[in-house]
Amino acid sequence: MKVRYISIMLIFTFMVSGCSDWLHEDDSSKLTYDFYSTEQGIDAALVATYSYMRWGAGNKARYNMMTEMGVDLFTEARDGKTRESFNRYESGFMNPSLKVLYEFWENHYKAISTANIAINQVEKSSELSESKRNLSLGELHFLRAYFYFDLVQHFGKIPLETEGNFEVRTDYKRAPVADIYNQIISDLRFAEPLLPTKPANGGKASRDAAAHLLAKVYLTRASAETDIRGMKPTDLDSCLYYAESVLPENGGTHKLMSNYADLWDMKNQGNSEVIYAVQFTNNPLYNDDGNWFHLYWNAAMYELQPGMIRDIANGRPYGMIRPTDKTLLTLFDRKNDSRFYKSFKMVFYANNKKTLSKWETLSYDGEVYFTPDPAKGQKEGKNKIELRDTAIYFSVQKCGLQPGTLEMKKYLANFKYVYMPYEMHDIEGHPVLVKHLDPTRPDKNTQAGAREWIRMRLGETYLIAAEAAGRKGDYELAAKYINVVRKRAAWATGEVKAPQYWKEEGGEMGNMESTYDLIKVTPDDLKTDFITFILDERGRELLGEIYRWEDLVRCGVLYDWVMKFNKEAKAAGTMKPFHKLRPIPQNHIDRLKPAGKIEEEQNEGYY
Repeated sequence: MKVRYISIMLIFTFMVSGCSDWLHEDDSSKLTYDFYSTEQGIDAALVATYSYMRWGAGNKARYNMMTEMGVDLFTEARDGKTRESFNRYESGFMNPSLKVLYEFWENHYKAISTANIAINQVEKSSELSESKRNLSLGELHFLRAYFYFDLVQHFGKIPLETEGNFEVRTDYKRAPVADIYNQIISDLRFAEPLLPTKPANGGKASRDAAAHLLAKVYLTRASAETDIRGMKPTDLDSCLYYAESVLPENGGTHKLMSNYADLWDMKNQGNSEVIYAVQFTNNPLYNDDGNWFHLYWNAAMYELQPGMIRDIANGRPYGMIRPTDKTLLTLFDRKNDSRFYKSFKMVFYANNKKTLSKWETLSYDGEVYFTPDPAKGQKEGKNKIELRDTAIYFSVQKCGLQPGTLEMKKYLANFKYVYMPYEMHDIEGHPVLVKHLDPTRPDKNTQAGAREWIRMRLGETYLIAAEAAGRKGDYELAAKYINVVRKRAAWATGEVKAPQYWKEEGGEMGNMESTYDLIKVTPDDLKTDFITFILDERGRELLGEIYRWEDLVRCGVLYDWVMKFNKEAKAAGTMKPFHKLRPIPQNHIDRLKPAGKIEEEQNEGYY
């Protein structure tokens, strides 16, 4: 990059999304200012700008590593230790030379530059119809705000440019954070009335997407560091206004899926709850890097266990991210809140006949500690299980024994399958978040996935509205909106509950009653420590959905919560309060002329 933040070639990259045919190829020989004034030119610019959204879900461990590691709810798994800076904040890795941060910076500024040029030319164009002009400006202002919001949350003070040009510049200076937020809000307020209620094509911005994002921006500005972010006295009112405008009870066009589990079924992509999602496809010609999120959440050990082999359904096990104790043990009411067992894969079923385990005599240090008992069907040399039987089971219940001890070996030997009580969870094996798995890949080793990347959904909109109300002291309204989400979170009347409900969580077998009354909140429940409550509720509803680091930074609790709940990050001893911001990429700083004082160009703690 040459500090002009524009990609000429990518403006005309050929791209097609999984459910959209509006992305197409154009002739790059026509690239001039005048070309952007034409309908063909503006469509090319929009294709390019939307395409930059895919970067975050692409290869080399991007947004999920940046936002879901080094937080309270997830930590490093086996391969995640190779990206340990994002969990441990080590200076040898988390520094201005970190490549992925420069790629993040470069990608987003290319998008912003493309949008700037297109906005400038559309405003001057006499060739576009009024409807095309307004729609194009709405989309471009939405996109510019989207990319600036990502950048300001991670880097703080950044260059702010709203004029497009093709010239190389080296004089960019960082603008105050408050100015960035003012621009984002201005863009979104401009865009919202110009965007359609329902776009003609999937993956395009809508009025609800602009309103949802606008509500979140207002909420962020009002959450913490309000002087730095430039909070206005009306921000929470504005947040509530725009969030409520999206809700179905106020005429919004989206509605919650009735079953939380259905959100993660790939047959339900683009469902009624999705407000905005970045699109991908199974066609390798048009998928770029594809969506790689499915690679990082799996249990690395699964394919090495008896009766198991890597396959498409179970996924490719990079094994980088795993849940913390807080997520597994204390965050959820696991018995009555169905979101826990609907978010995690606890069972792997045997899929490899060649490696099915058999009953055998076992010894440890010369001492026989298990002999098959024929009276229990444990015949020497007989298969313990058959294909499609449970091969691995992760439990969050504790057995009270230490891994590696003779007592633990004796205990586990009695199970037909690989039983993993809580004490056995480690960097190799752990419950697997299902939200990013992709069973539609063409083969078991394919890395590029086709799952859409949901950036906005109605479940979050309710929680944004609830948080704004709670911060205003209106706990009754906050409880109302939280309970909409909680009602869906409960086991429904007539629903068959997960077997853990009665096997491990103390419920009654065959119980098909609703659990809503057991998790419904009251205004009084919210008054003691509302911010902690709402952050944890966001954790329950949005677990692993690429929000958490930003949420903790937004509320000013990142350092405290990581130190309290992330054992690996705390043990490393390298995280500091200044890690609430990322370092400004050194590549950017080195190209600035004239060079400013380092403390003016770089964030605190990185110089």
